[in-house]
Amino acid sequence: MQPLMQQKMQQNRQQKIQQKIQQHSAGGTRIFRGALAAAVVVAISGCSAEQAAPTVEPHVAFFNALHSLCGNAYAGERIVERPGQDLLEGDEALTVHFRECSETEIKAPFHIEQPATNSWDRSRTWIYTLAGDHLTINHDHREPDGSHSEHTFYGGATVDSGTAEQQMFIYTERTGDAGEVLGWRIEVVPGERYSYGTMADGEWTWRIDFDLSTTIAAPPAPWGFE
Repeated sequence: MQPLMQQKMQQNRQQKIQQKIQQHSAGGTRIFRGALAAAVVVAISGCSAEQAAPTVEPHVAFFNALHSLCGNAYAGERIVERPGQDLLEGDEALTVHFRECSETEIKAPFHIEQPATNSWDRSRTWIYTLAGDHLTINHDHREPDGSHSEHTFYGGATVDSGTAEQQMFIYTERTGDAGEVLGWRIEVVPGERYSYGTMADGEWTWRIDFDLSTTIAAPPAPWGFE
């Protein structure tokens, strides 16, 4: 229904209802007046319902959920270990900081405590990008002096709409030993958890969960972003 036609129909409905109100006002029937006034609201609402807001695509809803975390930092823990190839020992403090956000990009540094040296590894930043009909994830790796690491900015892209709470980012450079599709599985459950991890054929091969129910103090800037 075109906006002009809708407006005319809405005006005609209102005029007819107002005429009925005037016809019965002489009788002092307040109940009838109230009922007709309510009918005006119904008529307007009925027309407005035909102009429903566009549906938000799942990948956009997911990006918006991540974007809502901007400015906050959260503590995490390893949930799924990768035996023999794990980045973590399992006793480190882990922090994600949703540090920089724009309408199409989110930069979330990942900080790893190094208990043995009483220091922190601040080399990694996860970058989420809203690229039209899909999302991408990239990994910005830096050296302590801020220079780019040899292996950096690798990542993947979504190939379907996913859901508002889960997206799969496919790594196309190679497959698993048995031909599995590899990549990253990211989940965000508002107020509960943000999960980052790797996957094979959709199943976790490594996973970290961050507690979204409580914010923590923001960490220093990651290497290269001071």
